[in-house]
Amino acid sequence: MIITYTQADGTVEQVSTNDLSAIESADIEEAMGGTAWRVVEDQLRGQDPTAMRAVLWAVRRRTEPTAKFSEFDVPGWRRRLKARLEREEIDDVFENLMAEALAASEDSAIESMLPFLRKLAEDTGDIEAALDALGKGHLVRDPAGSED
Repeated sequence: MIITYTQADGTVEQVSTNDLSAIESADIEEAMGGTAWRVVEDQLRGQDPTAMRAVLWAVRRRTEPTAKFSEFDVPGWRRRLKARLEREEIDDVFENLMAEALAASEDSAIESMLPFLRKLAEDTGDIEAALDALGKGHLVRDPAGSED
């Protein structure tokens, strides 16, 4: 996941959970009360402010080692913080959906997930690439032409 934080001056900070060390991931789990990493990832997909804040905090500790999670705040988080899917995560979703779709011999499972993926994808071009890789490129067209 990519966590994007737009600061008050308009500067955009992006942090990928793929760049976290194992210790940083464990620190995030601990800061969130012992929450398992898979739950943290689910919370990030759900735009949970505590999970997004925890990821930013863990990365900021690289330059501010004494920063405490309990004191780390993100003012205006609703408009400044976003969690978005990266290509690898989009591939995982499509692989799971493809297995279900093949079992049912239909594309409806994939089609029903496309609006969600378009909204959460950091790069919507990754959706087309992932569908093409699965041989489902015909499903990529967004009839509304919207990305959000």
